[in-house]
Amino acid sequence: MVGQDRQWFRSCVGLGDMSGTGTDVSFCAHTLALPGDEPLVVLDTHHDERFRDNPLVTSWPFLRFYVGAPIIVGGHKIGSLCVLSATPRESADPEMLAQLVDLSGVAAALFALKEEASVRARTAAALLREEWRHALTLEAGKVGSWVWDIRTGEVACNETFRRMYDLPETGAITFAQVLEATQGVDRTAIEAGIEASLRNGVDFNIEARAASTGRWLTMRGRVYQRDTEGKPLIMMGASIDITESKQSADQTRLLLRELNHRVKNTLAMIQSVARQTIRQNPDPRAFIDAFSGRLQTISEAHVLLADRDWSGVHMDEVIAAQLGPNFRSHPDHADVQGEDLMLPADHALGLGLILHELTTNAHRYGAWSTKTGVVSIIWTIQESPRRGLALQWRESGGPAVPAEREYGLGARLIERSLGKVLDSEVKLEFRPEGVAADVWMPLPAEPA
Repeated sequence: MVGQDRQWFRSCVGLGDMSGTGTDVSFCAHTLALPGDEPLVVLDTHHDERFRDNPLVTSWPFLRFYVGAPIIVGGHKIGSLCVLSATPRESADPEMLAQLVDLSGVAAALFALKEEASVRARTAAALLREEWRHALTLEAGKVGSWVWDIRTGEVACNETFRRMYDLPETGAITFAQVLEATQGVDRTAIEAGIEASLRNGVDFNIEARAASTGRWLTMRGRVYQRDTEGKPLIMMGASIDITESKQSADQTRLLLRELNHRVKNTLAMIQSVARQTIRQNPDPRAFIDAFSGRLQTISEAHVLLADRDWSGVHMDEVIAAQLGPNFRSHPDHADVQGEDLMLPADHALGLGLILHELTTNAHRYGAWSTKTGVVSIIWTIQESPRRGLALQWRESGGPAVPAEREYGLGARLIERSLGKVLDSEVKLEFRPEGVAADVWMPLPAEPA
């Protein structure tokens, strides 16, 4: 084998431990330099100017005779098969030269076969890596792949597909087993979809539920091979678990229905408040002043509920909307006591409107209209005879409440704001020392 700077003896006899030489003293390099594929014959190196002073001639192994036939692989000369001797010759037997050329061809064929085997091994390794990558991609994406041999009915599939349909972990799978693994009400649609795909060549795409788990699965497939008469032979496809997306869609529809219901109720509430406010305040400016605060309270409650998918609002958030976010740590003329809890949507809306009316009245006429007034807000959770929230609002230190006070819109709103909460109760009193309100609302039972 001849390289740019060195030649290697890959197989040799009679050269002892000699494994190669530099290319500058190589006989075989001259063989490769010849045009065509003819062998190089040197009968006596002492009479050949190219080799007379070659170290391989003037010292061991004292070469006097050389014959080399090039080894050609893929049109390239990569080395030679040669015979060397310390004894010169007068001639070279043509038949033996022909045998040497044939043997060099055998060597070339062996090199070609080895290269082909190496290429096949690399290709097989690359295919194996690609198959593993494909399998890992399907596994990571939770995709069940399948190939259906329509003639035999057998289905070749990956482990994900078997788990989806609760099929045996090992052994052959048939299409009848896959169909049996889906819920009965969905099988007719599956059979119709497959029939249309086999007959018309359209893609098969069906959503069905697994019989064992009830999870929603989408199965997509296509005929990939037909015989000369057009009959389908092979169908390939994939299945994906779409349960979460189905549940998400159902949840979205539920939230939209709930939102539609809430919007209708809220609009009705706003219309009622607006009508009552304008009756009490016919002057436009007075109406805007009275109505805007109530509308803002409803709006803030809706924002809180929307942020939590209408699942409810914390009691502290309802209080903070009226008293400020720091009412626990830095109360301003207020004494607030009670354990934070989650209020249902209607409870939060109604209580928020009650507290708005009470705080507005306290700032205008009650305890907070002076520097010495204090408002006490205390609530507890009652477990018997029925679980509910009991809230007390007490004002003190403010101006004396007149014995005969007009029963205004704010008072009516306070008593009617919990109209959506069944079995609720609001009691409002204008005591001489200040306004007192008692609110009771039923609460859902705590989860077990």
